[in-house]
Amino acid sequence: MTDLNARKILVTSALPYANGSIHLGHLLEYIQTDIWVRFQKARGHMCTYVCADDAHGTAIMLRAEKEGITPEEQIARVKAEHETDFADFQIAFDNFHSTHSEENRELSATIYKACRDKGHIATRNIKQLYDPVKELFLADRYIKGNCPKCDAEDQYGDNCEVCGATYTPAELKKPYSVISGATPVEKESEHFFFKLPDFQDFLKEWTRSGTLQDEVANKLSEWLDSGLQEWDISRDAPYFGFEIPDAPGKYFYVWLDAPIGYMASFKNLCDRRDDLSFDDYWKPDSDAEVYHFIGKDIINFHALFWPSMLSAANFRTPTAVNAHGFVTVNGAKMSKSRGTFIKARTYLNHLNPTYLRYYFAAKLGSSVDDFDLNLEDFVQRVNSDLVNKLINIASRTANFIKKSGGVLSENCAEEAMVNDFINAGDQIAELYEKREFSRAMKEIMTLADRANEYIQAKAPWAMSKEEGREQEVLEVCSVAVNLFRQLMTYLSPVLPELADKTAAFLNLESLGWEDRRSILTGHAINKFKPMLARAEMDKVTAILEETKTELEKENGGAAAAKNQKADKKADNKSEKKAKSKGPELREDGNEVIADTIGFPDFAKVDLRIARIIKADHVEGADKLLQLTLDIGNGETRNVFSGIKAAYKPEDLEGKLTVMVANLAPRKMKFGLSEGMVLAAGPGGSEIYLLEPHDGAQPGMRVM
Repeated sequence: MTDLNARKILVTSALPYANGSIHLGHLLEYIQTDIWVRFQKARGHMCTYVCADDAHGTAIMLRAEKEGITPEEQIARVKAEHETDFADFQIAFDNFHSTHSEENRELSATIYKACRDKGHIATRNIKQLYDPVKELFLADRYIKGNCPKCDAEDQYGDNCEVCGATYTPAELKKPYSVISGATPVEKESEHFFFKLPDFQDFLKEWTRSGTLQDEVANKLSEWLDSGLQEWDISRDAPYFGFEIPDAPGKYFYVWLDAPIGYMASFKNLCDRRDDLSFDDYWKPDSDAEVYHFIGKDIINFHALFWPSMLSAANFRTPTAVNAHGFVTVNGAKMSKSRGTFIKARTYLNHLNPTYLRYYFAAKLGSSVDDFDLNLEDFVQRVNSDLVNKLINIASRTANFIKKSGGVLSENCAEEAMVNDFINAGDQIAELYEKREFSRAMKEIMTLADRANEYIQAKAPWAMSKEEGREQEVLEVCSVAVNLFRQLMTYLSPVLPELADKTAAFLNLESLGWEDRRSILTGHAINKFKPMLARAEMDKVTAILEETKTELEKENGGAAAAKNQKADKKADNKSEKKAKSKGPELREDGNEVIADTIGFPDFAKVDLRIARIIKADHVEGADKLLQLTLDIGNGETRNVFSGIKAAYKPEDLEGKLTVMVANLAPRKMKFGLSEGMVLAAGPGGSEIYLLEPHDGAQPGMRVM
C-alpha cells in the first residue's frame, strides 16, 4: 500500500530481442531489476516495472521467412516463450509489451518529427553492399568472405576470428551473402541521420549530472572529447519495422524505436489503469523517477542517442541509467559447445530459480564489472547460506512451538537482540537502494549467523528433554522465529517464493518492510513445511549436458564440432605458443620475456585492491599460504599463494595488496583458489607482495 509521500518510480530493463530464447546472461539484468523493484514496492513506493520484446529488424524478418511464418507470428510465439520464462524466474513485470505496437508507432513518429522539425535530421546518399538475389542491403553480419589480411575463409564482414584483423565488408576477398550465397554488389541509397553532434554540449553536462556510474561517464567522456558522429537511423525495404513518416520505403532502424518501447509499454499500461498517467512520468518537469537497467554493451544508445532524442522531443530524460557487466561461466565467456550458454528453460528443467536469484544477489554490486557464475561456488554458496544458515533457523525451532500449541510466547525473551535485527533493516535498505546487493546479502547472512549461534547456545532440543522447561523452550523458539521473520523480510525482494512460504508459515498477509518493526508475540503460526531442497552438483552437470545436446539439435553435428573447435583453439592458444622451438629473440640478441598482447587483451585483466583479512598455513603444502581477501562490496575471495617462505601469516593480516580478480577459479587439492595476488622477486624468501599507496581501499581498481 502506498501513501501520499511515496515516490513515483518507473523502472525498465533492456528489451530482449524477439529472435531467440532468454539465457542466463539476460537473466542477470532482469533479476537485478526485479530485486530493486520488489524492494521499492516493499517500502511502499509507487514503483512500476515495464518491459517489452524488441520485435523489429532484418534478423526477425529472415527467421520468419525461413520458418514459413509471418514476422508477426514469429514475434508472438517468442513473446509467449519469454513471458513464461520470466514468470517462472519470479520476475514480476507490471507490463510486458512489444515494440511492434501502435503505441510505439505513434511515439516513434512523434519523437522523429520533433527531431526533424527542429533540424536534427539529415539525409544523404551512402554506398552499401547489396544482395542481388534477395534484393536487400546487407549488414556486416550477413557478409562473409576471406580475410584481407590472412586469407582465412568464412570470416564476417567486420573482423577476422583467426588473426584478429578489423576491416570493412568491402575489403573482404571473395565476399558472399550469408543469406543467399550470392556475390554482393555495391549500391547507393538515401539514408536518414540523427545529428548527434548538435547535442554535444547537452551531453557533456548530462553525462556528468550523476545519472550514470562514474566509470560509464568516464568512458563516454572519451567519445565526447573525440567528437560525436551522426547516427544512421534508417533502413531500406524490405525491413520489418515502422516506416519513416513522409519517406516511403524507408524504415526506422531498430535501435531508434527500441528505447521508445519503454514509453510505449508504459503508455499501454496507463491506458488500462486509472492510477497511472503517462504525462505525469514523461513531461519535462515530472517529479517522478525513471530508471533504466541495461548491459554495458548498449550504453551508447541509452546515454547518448536516447537522452538527446528525448530532449529534442520535449520529454524528460532518465533519472539514472544503471549498467552492469557481462556474465561469464567458470571464468570464461558463455559457450554453447562447453554447455555454458544456458537457456532459462534449460536451467528451470533441473534447478530451482531461487538458487540463481540468490547467487546473483550475493555477488552483484553497483559497478559495471563482469559477473562470473562459478558453478561449484554456486552450489556451495546456495546450500551454505540458504539451506544451512537461513532455513535452518526455522526448521529446527518451529516444531517445538507447534508442540506447545502453535502460538508464540506472550513476551519476547530477547527483545534487545530482536530489536538489533529490526534496526539493521535501515542499513540493509540503504544498500538495496544503491544496488549494493552483495553487501546487503553479507549483512543479512551475518545476522543469520548470529541467530544460529543463539539457537545453538540455547539448544532447545536439549531443554525439551528436561521436565519443567517447556516455557523456556517456547520463549527461545519464539525468539528464533522472530529473527527468521526479520531475515526473510530483508530477503523478500531476492527470494519472493520463499517470502510467500514464510508469510504462510507465520500466518501473516505479507512480509512488508515496515511491518517488521512489530515483534510477534502471542501470535498463532502454522506448521512449518520444508521450503527449499539442497542444490545438487549433478543437476548442474545435467544442465551443461542438455545445453550441449540442444546445440547439436539446433545446428547439427558439424556446427557443434565447429564451436568446439573454436573453443579448443582459444583454450590452447597459450599452450601452442609455449611449445615453439626455442626462445624468441629481440634484435639485440636478448630473449623476449613474453609474447606481446594488445591493449584490449590487457584491459580484460581486472586488478583490484584487496585487504588480507585472514592468512593461514596450508596443511601438507610446503610453499602455500591460504589468504582470505576482502575485495570490496562485501565480497571475499579465497586465494592460495606460494609466499610461505617470505611471510608469516600473522604479519599479513590487515595488509593491502593487489590481486587479479577475474582470474578463473582453480581447483586445487587444498580447495578452490579464486584469483591471484601479485608479487615480485627472485623467489624463496625474496618475494614481495605488491602494496598499494596510502588511501587505497578494498575494491578499488588498479588502472
